[in-house]
Amino acid sequence: MNTFSQLLQGLLGLGLEPKDLTSVQISLRGIIVFVASLVMVRIGSKRSLAEKTAFDAALMIIIASVLARAINGSAPFFPTLVVGFVLVLLHRLFALGAYFSHAFGILIKGEPVVIVENGRIHHRNMRINHISKHDLEEDMRLDAEIEDVSKVKIARIERSGDISFIKAQ
Repeated sequence: MNTFSQLLQGLLGLGLEPKDLTSVQISLRGIIVFVASLVMVRIGSKRSLAEKTAFDAALMIIIASVLARAINGSAPFFPTLVVGFVLVLLHRLFALGAYFSHAFGILIKGEPVVIVENGRIHHRNMRINHISKHDLEEDMRLDAEIEDVSKVKIARIERSGDISFIKAQ
């Protein structure tokens, strides 16, 4: 076991300062982190990859930052990999909590906000969500294929940040 530990230390540069790591050691670290991140993605949900909400995007940003430290040696290698797995499992646990509790889901994912109702723009909701009239018009053309807001029964800024439209009959 001691020989294996010494081999790992040598191959991965465990215990070395980041500036002392060789290209081979950083490459091996990268390969291991890549494989570990694939496992993390499989453990996590497919939704987190789509970054549907800020909740999902935050996980991906943090995981990327944490795992980069394992590669470049600015944090201990194996504990950093463990933190990545813990974060993925925490995300999974929170998502499960949101599934069973609507209130918890709103807390961590937010809720949709109406910005147009029966052709009438809710300027306050647009301002709160930093959506300009030009943004609304662009999304109407691209997603709803309409130009006139009077033809919108309801438009919402969804939890993902996308704007959804239901056309008036």
